Amino acid sequence: MTTTAGPSLRCAPAEDTLRALVEVSGDGLAVLDATGRFAMVNEAATQVLGLPAADLIGRAAPFAPGPEPDGPAARRTVAWSAPDGRRCDLEYRIRPVDDGGFAVWFSDVTEARRQQERLAAITRAASRVAGSCSLHATLDAVAHEIVLTANIAAVQILAVDDPADDLRVLGMAGFGEAPDFIERLGDCRGRGALVMFLEAIRTRRPVVVRHRKPVIMADPRWEPLHEIMGRPDWDDFVSLPLIVRDRIVGVINTYYYPGEDPCSNSLAFLEAMADHAAVAIDTASLLSQTRSQAQEQERRRLARELHDSAVQQLFSMRMQAKALRAGLDRAGADPAAVCRAAEEIAQLSESALADLRRLVFELRPLDLGARSLLDAVRAHAAGVETRTGIAVRVRVSCDLAPDTGIDLQEDVYRIVREALHNVVKHARATSAEIRLARSAAGGLLLEVSDDGCGPGAPPGPAAASQIKLGLVSMRERAERWGGRLAAGPRPSGGWRVTVTLPSA
Repeated sequence: MTTTAGPSLRCAPAEDTLRALVEVSGDGLAVLDATGRFAMVNEAATQVLGLPAADLIGRAAPFAPGPEPDGPAARRTVAWSAPDGRRCDLEYRIRPVDDGGFAVWFSDVTEARRQQERLAAITRAASRVAGSCSLHATLDAVAHEIVLTANIAAVQILAVDDPADDLRVLGMAGFGEAPDFIERLGDCRGRGALVMFLEAIRTRRPVVVRHRKPVIMADPRWEPLHEIMGRPDWDDFVSLPLIVRDRIVGVINTYYYPGEDPCSNSLAFLEAMADHAAVAIDTASLLSQTRSQAQEQERRRLARELHDSAVQQLFSMRMQAKALRAGLDRAGADPAAVCRAAEEIAQLSESALADLRRLVFELRPLDLGARSLLDAVRAHAAGVETRTGIAVRVRVSCDLAPDTGIDLQEDVYRIVREALHNVVKHARATSAEIRLARSAAGGLLLEVSDDGCGPGAPPGPAAASQIKLGLVSMRERAERWGGRLAAGPRPSGGWRVTVTLPSA
């Protein structure tokens, strides 16, 4: 052990052996006096604490003196900040000794704890990517996980469609409120500022720049961002490209605390988080494409509906009107025939008006911000019942989770609407039922059933095609959220569409 200066001590052979073992130990060993100050330290302790023995002797130790309990709680942890700015977590055990002081064994567990925290953060980020419906919420959460886990001061996650164009901030942590960050960055780029993350995009490799903050804060070309970049306490800069399916979709910029080394372990953690962020961006893009395809299919369906119902009926009305006029032009027109023709025109116009009203109702945007999904389902069911005479019952035995996204709610509503549309057009039913409940796995269960003949009853080719497209549309909406759709006849007669969603 290393001690303060004093007379040389002669040790018995056993004491010499013990002293040698203490000195070669890979863990920090120290003796504290009764006031909790260092009295002796071995060489490993000086390396762990980052100070020579001469600076440690007489210095207050970070370890809490006192009797140590037995069992797992005997191991304690404490944070230690070395004079060189390095911060670490020390795990220690402390025991009293005969002279009133304490013996302490300790080791640096910083990296081990960080690895555990990083693994937990990666798991949480993966869960966010798999379960969240909001890209911004997901990537904000990923950014905060990085800040909390990796001893990084600040993080930005940017989407890159074209590096020459403006970027989009999808996630940010550590900078506080910075809604105009992209505008200010554009000003800096216009002044000729050297933007290092563009190099990460160009080379498709991580870029590490040591002591980047002083350079930025001293460069007048970065002046529009000085106020934002000056908020966090950072020094080194690391940028990683977000790559998915061999395509760059964005970049993660990380700003390290002074004294924190962007070592290989830290970069490996950031690369794992970058993979999750890239998957989230790519998934959101695919969902957007799927939604666009669904909208295109919806437009085509409405066009078919107009052609097969209102357009055909209006064409028939036009032909009947011409026949009526021709009959009136002839001498000795039959009043009864004229009345029949007029009555048929009235019936056709009433049917066409009903179909047009239904289509207009379906075209109205769904305002789920002003009313709940359940209110929207009940209102649609009441409208169908009023227009068609089919009794529609709504049974609800669960509440939606408070954080259920608007997009998910709208897809559930559209599935209900499509299922009821098939009932009205093809089932020849007198009643239908909509049921919302919890599934056995805790997700959302939606059932739409009727007492009609079901799509299996000899429809014509056009009707069969519409039924198939309707089922495809409903299935795609369910699968968009990881759900499943099943449709088929009920044992008691009629038809049933069942949708299960993992969570709602």
